Amino acid sequence: MLRRLHPEQPASFAFTPANLEWAQAQISKYPEGRQASAIIPLLWRAQEQEGWLTRPAIEYVASMLGMAYIRALEVATFYFMFQLQPVGSVANIQICGTTTCMICGAEDLVGVCQELIAAKPHTLSADGKFSWEEVECLGACANAPMAQIGKDYYENLTAARLREIIAELAAGRVPVPGPQNGRYSSEPEGGPTTLVDHVEGRNSHNASVRLALDIGDTVKRIDGTEVPILTPWLQAERPSPAEGEATEPTPGAGVPADDTGVTVQEAPATTAARAERTEPAKAADRASGSGVKPVTLSSPRTDQREDLTRLEGVDADTQAALNELGIWHLDQIAAWTAEELAWVDANLKGHAGRASREGWVAAAQALLKADGN
Repeated sequence: MLRRLHPEQPASFAFTPANLEWAQAQISKYPEGRQASAIIPLLWRAQEQEGWLTRPAIEYVASMLGMAYIRALEVATFYFMFQLQPVGSVANIQICGTTTCMICGAEDLVGVCQELIAAKPHTLSADGKFSWEEVECLGACANAPMAQIGKDYYENLTAARLREIIAELAAGRVPVPGPQNGRYSSEPEGGPTTLVDHVEGRNSHNASVRLALDIGDTVKRIDGTEVPILTPWLQAERPSPAEGEATEPTPGAGVPADDTGVTVQEAPATTAARAERTEPAKAADRASGSGVKPVTLSSPRTDQREDLTRLEGVDADTQAALNELGIWHLDQIAAWTAEELAWVDANLKGHAGRASREGWVAAAQALLKADGN
């Protein structure tokens, strides 16, 4: 399929200050002379900022990377994820048209788009608010039919529900993404038949939906201020942290990778979480089982416990298990050493190994940093 730039182009393009900072951070991942390796993420961020990829944006990114314009154009025209024509100012709706979704009713969803938006894909609606296209498999086959709208998935759709979603978006509201038929994730419609002990007390939304709601960027044009810019690969160039300041994790010394290829991450201790720790207590914990028991508290430091479900993958059930161990605060998690992480992995009831696999230490440090702690 021949892909050309749109005949009508804006006069110029520039990243917002925050997006420019983000882009420069991505370029810093690569050694001198290899900056062109950042071409795809930078083009993608340009599209996230403007909605589609313009010629000025392609040339702007090429100049940042020291590339000939034609080389950047080759990338932009090769990958179909790059929109080379204007998209709806509110949303571009991508209907999955691969086998599972088509069997389950994707043609009806396409019909809604043709009726409410435009007869042909890649065409703006009369008011300029919407556009649509049919795409290949988006990987949510168990929840077919589905569509990607902005950054998030809307699953288990019907033609009637898609009509409602388009109406809500047109009115300036963003419907909650995820399954649209009451399912929590991808369990049977009648409810889960396995892992049923994890249902009670779980978050009201699955992790993907929760993140979408927390950030609020489903159909937003991305300006770079949505989430903190993290550059752990520049750690060596940063000044030494002050005493008690949490830093990015580093692989635990002498700790081999587990079966998944993950190495245990070791973070320096924070003053608050180490204040009451003694060597005799550590020795006793070593003798009692795997790893070293971290600092624990009989109750939260304040009247109200901290919301540990801010960590991706930690739901209400997991938080309860952490509280039972005496873990109430993010700074406790951020301060775990490799030995302490191993102890938590071995002793977190019903969630063995999750702390390492899901990177809770690094995630807690990132949240603390974002909170200004």
